[in-house]
Amino acid sequence: MGGSSLEILKGTLEILILRTLRRGPNHGYGIARWLRDTSAEAFQVEEGALYPALRRLEKKGLVASDWDVTETGREAKYYRLTPRGQAELDCALTNWARYVTAMGQVLDSEGQA
Repeated sequence: MGGSSLEILKGTLEILILRTLRRGPNHGYGIARWLRDTSAEAFQVEEGALYPALRRLEKKGLVASDWDVTETGREAKYYRLTPRGQAELDCALTNWARYVTAMGQVLDSEGQA
């Protein structure tokens, strides 16, 4: 549908996970699926990157987890955003918007090279 996948920039996977969990609790596969679907398949998050990132976020207190049953009847660990995680996400989104604006200004610049 969306062509080839994009490499997720270093440091952005955690922001993407936090943003996904702002929608509500989800398990690892559900997080990866939502990122894939929402990005028109540009972001293909591999398990080898996703689960270590989830563990880092949990260790930092930005997400919490509980075991529950999925819609298919399988047991899975569900992750949810903590208040600290929401605050971190808010800050990251503000910084990301500033970064995108600054990059756009530089890339669109007609100034001397």
